[in-house]
Amino acid sequence: MTDFTPRQIVAELDKYIVGQADAKRAVAVALQNRLRRLKLDDDMQAEVKPKNLLMIGPTGVGKTEIARRLASVANAPFIKVEATKYTEVGYVGRDVESMVRDLVENSIRIVKEQQHELVHHEAETKAINRIAKALRPGEKVEKAKPANNTYGFPNFQEMFGQFGQNQPEEEEEIVTDEIASSRRQIRQQIRDGLLDNHEVTIKLEEKKMSLGSINPAMEQMMEMQDSLNALRPSKKIERTVTVKEALELLTEEEADKLVNQDDINQKALKLAEERGIIFIDEMDKIATKNQNSGEVSRQGVQRDILPIVEGSRIQTKYGYIDTDHILFIGSGAFHFSKPSDLIPELQGRFPIRVNLNDLTKEDFIRILTEPQNALIKQYQALLATDGVEVIFSDDAVEKMAEYAVDLNQATDNIGARRLHTILETLLEEILFEATDMQMGTININAAYVVEKLDKIVENKDLSHFIL
Repeated sequence: MTDFTPRQIVAELDKYIVGQADAKRAVAVALQNRLRRLKLDDDMQAEVKPKNLLMIGPTGVGKTEIARRLASVANAPFIKVEATKYTEVGYVGRDVESMVRDLVENSIRIVKEQQHELVHHEAETKAINRIAKALRPGEKVEKAKPANNTYGFPNFQEMFGQFGQNQPEEEEEIVTDEIASSRRQIRQQIRDGLLDNHEVTIKLEEKKMSLGSINPAMEQMMEMQDSLNALRPSKKIERTVTVKEALELLTEEEADKLVNQDDINQKALKLAEERGIIFIDEMDKIATKNQNSGEVSRQGVQRDILPIVEGSRIQTKYGYIDTDHILFIGSGAFHFSKPSDLIPELQGRFPIRVNLNDLTKEDFIRILTEPQNALIKQYQALLATDGVEVIFSDDAVEKMAEYAVDLNQATDNIGARRLHTILETLLEEILFEATDMQMGTININAAYVVEKLDKIVENKDLSHFIL
């Protein structure tokens, strides 16, 4: 975990998210408290529980983005789930424990990338050797066929021996001095990038199909299938790709052989336990005291989520994981319900409440221009690929922000997402024509924005459908 102070965490979040200072401070403190906990003695560590947060605010104001960027800053396992996707035990649908299994899968990916980085040099060297061999194969050695017994049947002892072991990865070959010299030259050319666009046919091990998070019963069935598959020779598939792509694929495969998967699994479980973050969106949709709503029991889903948030032991296909120290961040607009509509036990598990504010005109202006990958910068980069330079004047940005505020007030408040529809409508003609016409530099000012958008904004019926 990156050792940032709360102030530095907020500064990192400010690079991507405009406003919402209270929410940023709250998540920064929550993250810092996890770092502080890891410095305590073991007895005290077990007692200190994370203080889960509940973010309250309309859609499009930055709730999800704050949580996602927080996990990125901390390099911690993170998943976003919707509370409405889960059903009470006994109904068909996803069980709440699957959110923890999803988190573990994310943690496996993080640890695997870290372990692969440690062996990258060795794996890359092996991959380069395999590519060089594919580009300059040696002279093949013909193998003698296994002898049949006196009755004409195959040698069953050899058959069963092969069934229990994987086939040799490489065929026997004769490498002459000329071939060896040629391969050395090819290896150097690969390292220098001279053969990046050259095509090569390589053999890769067939990857196992991943079904993501599944229930424990299905996991046991898959483990049995894996045990049976282990008795069979590993299956190879042939692919014709560029040398650059082959280097990536083979380096990944060689790195898998160099790392210990069991070590990865255990480290990933530990990482998910101590530093995992689960963002539960749409909490307001399951907050109700009405048991006659005609839907699958919302309070039932709350009761199923409760033990996960309180701390429980969940079975995954990599082993058991304790949820005591996972940080849970709840989120919801709470337009038609309020946090007090959640069951009391669940309310108590989200002690920190943060209200996110509606976006103002000044916020929209900053969202359009300030973040590292601001919307305007994205569209400028897209059109630059066709040789078109788009320049937005300050009054054009201000006018778009005004329209965003007006539309959010007059129709549904969708926050910063309103800017996507405004910009797409504003630039539609340019985006359509840019590929076929040499437009050069295009200056967009307030008059252009008014010309393209004013009629749609003024027509309330039309703006409901377009903007």
